[in-house]
Amino acid sequence: MERCLYIVPTPIGNLADITIRAREILASVDLIAAEDTRHSRKLLTHLDIDTPMCAYHEHVDNAITDRLVAQIVDGKSIALISDAGTPLVSDPGFRLVRAAQDAGCTVIPLPGPCAAIAALSASGLPTDRFAFEGFLPAKAGPRDERLRRLKLSDQTLVFYEAPHRIVDTLNAMLPIFGGEREVVMARELTKSFETIRRAPLGELAQWVSEDTNQQRGEHVLMVGPPPKATGSFDASVDALLIRLGAELPPRKAAALVADIHGLKAREVYERLLELKD
Repeated sequence: MERCLYIVPTPIGNLADITIRAREILASVDLIAAEDTRHSRKLLTHLDIDTPMCAYHEHVDNAITDRLVAQIVDGKSIALISDAGTPLVSDPGFRLVRAAQDAGCTVIPLPGPCAAIAALSASGLPTDRFAFEGFLPAKAGPRDERLRRLKLSDQTLVFYEAPHRIVDTLNAMLPIFGGEREVVMARELTKSFETIRRAPLGELAQWVSEDTNQQRGEHVLMVGPPPKATGSFDASVDALLIRLGAELPPRKAAALVADIHGLKAREVYERLLELKD
């Protein structure tokens, strides 16, 4: 066993999704650094693995990070796992990976389960370009500001959301993205009550708010790109219009954008009014 830090994905629900290689690594390393040792013990028991564990989560101090790296330098092998899925995807671990690299240790990532990728593959939304946004801020102000910044993104947007916030998040998206924006909700992936539904945002928000079963479990929300603007307007033109329109009089903003992109000022001005509406 090579002295190194292994990044080992674990199942997001169905325990049969553990890979052969992941199981071999977990059984052969000297130590497993787990986000929650109580949670991970259930998986290791299921796999009949008795490798020692230690807790490694976002609240550990730097001394624990240094101690783990020192063990790798001394010739030990350590596997980093999260509660579910691929470590470091909306999970702690960044500091440990960075510290291990800075100390000259080898970091070896294993491929495996990831809720965001699994959800995207079954979403029916464009996947040639996407942006993983993780969890939105818990407070309404910062959450809405983040959503407004993402409104005109031409990529599929991927969010994680907790069950107690799913209704509020969908309702917050409505006035910003619009009720016709295509959205997919993937819930309880790989588990008994797995649900994947694609619908206009307004329809999906109403369905979730009226069915408490859809508010349970872990959610992946995916927002499709906005419809392509008619004529010569694309997302980049709209984004520039909105930014300049917030600082300048509408006609001056439209004139600047028209000059930059070689468009008719009157059409750009009318487009700006549409976007403001």
